[in-house]
Amino acid sequence: MKRMAMMALALVLVCVCALAAADTLKVGMECNYAPYNWTQSDASDEAVAIAAGGYADGYDVRIAKRIASELGMELEIVKTEWDGLVPSLMSGKIDCIIAGMSPTEERKVTIDFTEPYYESELCIVVRKDSAFASAASLADFSGAKITGQLNTFHYTVIDQIDGVQKMPAMETFPAMIVALTAGAIDGYISERPGAVSAMASNADLTYVAFAEGQGFEASPADVAIAVGVTKGSELTEKINAVLAGITAEERSALMDAVVAAQPLSE
Repeated sequence: MKRMAMMALALVLVCVCALAAADTLKVGMECNYAPYNWTQSDASDEAVAIAAGGYADGYDVRIAKRIASELGMELEIVKTEWDGLVPSLMSGKIDCIIAGMSPTEERKVTIDFTEPYYESELCIVVRKDSAFASAASLADFSGAKITGQLNTFHYTVIDQIDGVQKMPAMETFPAMIVALTAGAIDGYISERPGAVSAMASNADLTYVAFAEGQGFEASPADVAIAVGVTKGSELTEKINAVLAGITAEERSALMDAVVAAQPLSE
């Protein structure tokens, strides 16, 4: 009888743990890509604690909070290196990716995506005192030393610049900012929110946006960001329902808010 009671208790504990896991939405992100996501040392009204230490905030975090809340789930931010996000999703370590990730055709081979939750445009971040700060077209960057983040669409579009010096890709945006301020590169590829964020916390930087026909050629999927989920996941439809309730005005206001809120160290 005692053994049966212990087995019954163990079964209850397993069920409780399974229920707890099902009630938690584990979201993977770098926590190092302001204004989409970043790590800060102090708690705040909007930040979410990271199990590994510190707090995560940013556009992705606030979208994740909205999704988890409307799904009636607890939110857990799993800080993950960029290259580890898709493997972590496929292995079940996280339930979804909310990390400023574009739903490219290459990524769709291995994972699914929701509808976009933000759309932007590509630009080039440069130093204010650089000769390239007055550039108006890609042609003006001939001879420039340009880079982008490793394993991203950003790095591939550098090939569209005739005469460019394509520098080795870098793992993070903070690393590219350091290289830019040190003069090791002349610029790096970014989406507009990331460029505005870099300017907000680095007075020596600016960015070059391009008029239609003067900038990068990119598909809508390449300049949109969406939630990554496993193939055939039931989360896709549920998350899409939440995203459909967030208006374009709300998304723009939210991006403005996180750019203003990011730590100066970012």
